[in-house]
Amino acid sequence: MRRVYVTVDCRQFKSGEIKPLKIHWHDGRVWEITKLLHSAYPVDDEFKGVRYTVLIGDVEKNLYRYNDQWYVLANR
Repeated sequence: MRRVYVTVDCRQFKSGEIKPLKIHWHDGRVWEITKLLHSAYPVDDEFKGVRYTVLIGDVEKNLYRYNDQWYVLANR
């Protein structure tokens, strides 16, 4: 799998928590995140950064944040 970098609209709370709100794809498409289900840090270097499990509509997807960059994993 390869990383595909995306632009994400997010909200940062005073506590430091970051909540992703929308994903902007490189071709101009935008997906609204309907719900943040979970966030996790890597165990045994399985990924870099923070993994956010989100709902887009009724589909569950993973979104990753490493430093100030956001990415998704794509098969191609």
